[in-house]
Amino acid sequence: MESTKKVISPVAINALSEALTNIYWYKSELRSFLTHTISDTAILTKLNWSDYKRNIISMLVNFLALNQETYKNDLLRLMTEVCKMNDFSHLEQLEDGKEKSKKAKQTVEALRKQLAGHKDIIEEQKKQEERRQTAYEKTLKIKGVQTHLDEIKNEFYQLVSSTDPHTRGFKLEKVIKNLFSLFDLDPKASFRILGEQIDGAFTFESNDYLFEGKWQQELCNIQDLDAFSGKLGRRLENTLGLFCSINGFSEDAVKAHSTGRRLIILMDGSDLMAVLEGRIDLIQLLLRKRRHASQTGNIYLKIHEILTS
Repeated sequence: MESTKKVISPVAINALSEALTNIYWYKSELRSFLTHTISDTAILTKLNWSDYKRNIISMLVNFLALNQETYKNDLLRLMTEVCKMNDFSHLEQLEDGKEKSKKAKQTVEALRKQLAGHKDIIEEQKKQEERRQTAYEKTLKIKGVQTHLDEIKNEFYQLVSSTDPHTRGFKLEKVIKNLFSLFDLDPKASFRILGEQIDGAFTFESNDYLFEGKWQQELCNIQDLDAFSGKLGRRLENTLGLFCSINGFSEDAVKAHSTGRRLIILMDGSDLMAVLEGRIDLIQLLLRKRRHASQTGNIYLKIHEILTS
């Protein structure tokens, strides 16, 4: 039988459920992890989040398992990200924390053993990613994407010398919109709703994202991220956010929004330049940032960490 026809075993499915149940004590942290790991977060809105945590996980994992033709990659991604976890200090702060941490380690180790038995399926997933990267590189050469990427890069370079913050911010939105269009992310231009200014929106892996872009001398602070988070909170439940600050973010702002239910991922000017220079494609950048947020809670993975890993 071809590897693409193989399914994940029931034992591995049960091991995933047990691990997910034990590695997160609070449902908000569990939901944040799932939001950044599952490709179609609309699935999460169908779950009863007032139910017991174990029941929520059981419903989700069983749904994915029963529909592996569609969601096998999501299951593998969940298993892979959980297996990467080694730090359970967040559990040790709770009552009977050492016991909870020990249980989490045991269930993750049990999942690792099951995952090791699915090497053929994992290898096929890796090959799919390699084929996607190869196709991207081929597209750059054949379809003139590189030419358009260079044009967008030149537009961005011209903004660097601009001394008008308003004009520079407006043109940055245009640069981002053109970049998202190039990578087929279905971007929408700026729009205003109920007095709020949203810099843009796009669709990525079946999820809707709001986009905010800032180009200011100082680092973006907690208030900037709080304001953006408030906009997200007034949208549909599965709406996520991408905040791009050319000059970066303050450490306390990143820490404050890397706890609880994490709805935002962050990028800066270095990320943007890496994409414009062709060192990483935008899709891969967003995937890596989103998966890192799901695994570690850190919503601000730096580009040098991605390129050297």
